[in-house]
Amino acid sequence: MFHLSRSSLARITVPALVLACVPLLLGEAQSTASRTPDGHPDLSGMWTNYDATPFERLGPGEEFPRDLAVSTADWLVQDSPRSPRRPSMVVDPPNGRVPLKPEAIKARDAMFAQTSNSLERYGPWERCITRGVPASMMPSAYNNGHQIIQTRDFIVFHSEMIHEARVIPLDGRSHPEPAVASWNGDSVAHWEGDTLVVDTTNFNGKGWIATHAAAGWLRGITQSPLCHVVERLSRVDANTIHYEATIEDPEVYTRPWTVAFPLNRDNPYRIYEYACHEGNHALENMLRLGDLPNRPK
Repeated sequence: MFHLSRSSLARITVPALVLACVPLLLGEAQSTASRTPDGHPDLSGMWTNYDATPFERLGPGEEFPRDLAVSTADWLVQDSPRSPRRPSMVVDPPNGRVPLKPEAIKARDAMFAQTSNSLERYGPWERCITRGVPASMMPSAYNNGHQIIQTRDFIVFHSEMIHEARVIPLDGRSHPEPAVASWNGDSVAHWEGDTLVVDTTNFNGKGWIATHAAAGWLRGITQSPLCHVVERLSRVDANTIHYEATIEDPEVYTRPWTVAFPLNRDNPYRIYEYACHEGNHALENMLRLGDLPNRPK
């Protein structure tokens, strides 16, 4: 019979116990969200939001206008096992529908009715200006990568699409006067407990609330200078951030509304340069096409 001394048994048993505990320790680390030195949840890292949930909810037998939107059967966002399909991304109002004013819909329809040689017919994404706020965070058909960089005084949202970076102060400053306006407005952030709150005002009235086709008939709805966006990011666990944005614009909607979806940690994901064709010849060609006989509308 083979015998082991107590010292030999200890040399075998201790490493074995350590190895046995490694999966448990890793599981604990993965399920516990880390914090920064100043005590706030650490949101930094690489995140993606591929999500096939419909943007708005359709009632029985309903479908959106085919020339303006896609239905649930035509959804343009890649599915993700980490983002369970929900009834809609719009979570408030409870019916999952954006409470658009009739005049906002009429203005959108008039804009899209212009011929293709009209620059105003094309949105800020097609013109390579911006996807907008909060549109830059909304799931699209591709390039749904978002890198978050967090310090004590600033947080940066670097979105893959159009390669935009929003540098948002956390130092308690106020918004500038309304006359200081821009496409993406002015964003300031603060912490409410463990939730990061980003408040954005000072829009110039030229942007769209949604620039991608997956947003359905909301694409093309403009943001007035009165638009007010409040984004909230809450770390659910080590691999998930709950993102939601509440939009208030009394010139466009009958009441505020909220869209929500998860951001999923994706460490191997890499953001490469996203650049429009040099000189944006695609848009130039579309404008030229509008000068041809029988030009499309």
